[in-house]
Amino acid sequence: MTGTGTAGAYHAGVLKALGEAGVKVDIAAGHGIGAISAAFAAVDGASKLHDAQGLWHHPAIARAYGWRRGLRAAGGALLIAAALIAAPLLLLLVTLIVYLVSLLLSLASLTGAAAATTRVYHAMLDAAIAPEALPTVMPRAVVLVLLVTLVSLVVSWWRARRSGRGPAGRRRVRGAFWQRVLGAPLSSAKLFDVVTTKLWELVRGLVTAPRPALGEFARRYVELLAENLGQPGFRELLITAHDVDARRDIAVTLLADPHRAAFHARQSDGRPREGETIDLTGVQREAIVTVLEAALAVPLVTAPARLAYPPDSYWRGETHRLVDRPGCLLHLIDETAAAGAEQAIIVSAAPPPAGAHQLRATAAGIAGQTGEVLRGIETASLAEAERVARARMTACFVIRPSYNPVGPFEFEGTDDEASDRRMTVAELMERGYQDAYQQFIEPVVAASGERL
Repeated sequence: MTGTGTAGAYHAGVLKALGEAGVKVDIAAGHGIGAISAAFAAVDGASKLHDAQGLWHHPAIARAYGWRRGLRAAGGALLIAAALIAAPLLLLLVTLIVYLVSLLLSLASLTGAAAATTRVYHAMLDAAIAPEALPTVMPRAVVLVLLVTLVSLVVSWWRARRSGRGPAGRRRVRGAFWQRVLGAPLSSAKLFDVVTTKLWELVRGLVTAPRPALGEFARRYVELLAENLGQPGFRELLITAHDVDARRDIAVTLLADPHRAAFHARQSDGRPREGETIDLTGVQREAIVTVLEAALAVPLVTAPARLAYPPDSYWRGETHRLVDRPGCLLHLIDETAAAGAEQAIIVSAAPPPAGAHQLRATAAGIAGQTGEVLRGIETASLAEAERVARARMTACFVIRPSYNPVGPFEFEGTDDEASDRRMTVAELMERGYQDAYQQFIEPVVAASGERL
């Protein structure tokens, strides 16, 4: 499963259809938001994605990938300061309006009403421009708001500085103060919190306990999956992410024997792969939390996740930055084949390449423009990955929408220009459900049953 942001809703619809049809999946693999879908599917938790109380119906989803809190606070304070500074202009505008109303009343022979209006406004104006009113209060308010802005920026800088600390120490950061303050403008923290909360509901079972610390949650999740591999509904797990510091992709897996040892022992271009794989059954069980956080980290616009390696590992206790790499599907297919998969079902919310006369209005803002670039990368990488999968595996099936106007960051839906209506994430989920039946279950699963 591949994609970013809202593509997870499409995955949820597909997983619902595959579950209803009884399609047996041995390995749940994904990158980006597909890694989140794979993590749920691996522990028989696809229902937590698509049901009425599931992840994609959670109210907080609409505010996923919002601006960082420090930047939001500073921006709001600056708007208030601008409004206060513009107060004299607003007062002048009100004066003009009152004068026009008084003139109209005079022309209508309502001189008494015009005079009363003028007297009332003069009294209000005298009270506003009195020495103890606007001339004194407004400068103080502007200074107070600017102080709030400064404090917000300092707090944002401090949080960015603290986020660079890990178990191995603080990472060195280059750049001016304002560069550290701005940093990555968007945050995936809210979405990550909802994801881990919903996963914890699967891990805890019938026990009603709040989600523990992330380290304990990671260990409980890995134990649940490792102990139930081979049981109905449980699947092997393979997630890929990009290590910014090592400049290579890594694969985080929980595989069953005999594929586990062969997967981690194989070489790449004649060199060992110790620095490119993490076995969750080993000492790095807590890595599952970091790689899920990295799956939601969009390069440049969100802060990367930080993974601390053990001192006795290949990386000797270093702390590395992890993000999702758009276009990582080809690497994901290669790793899945190495894990023993002979057939693949590729699920992507990216529609086919556009043709002539299919231009859309350009998105505004960082999230919108980033989403357009990511959508293009996903579409291009899907065609290449499909060719490789068909060459390396006995069969490859692709489930994707023929048309999808919802961008990766449009969690509240979008106005579809082609149909002149509103399309929501819930409808995208339903489209994934229908596409799974039309593109795979009916032509492949049902046809195979008829031949048998």
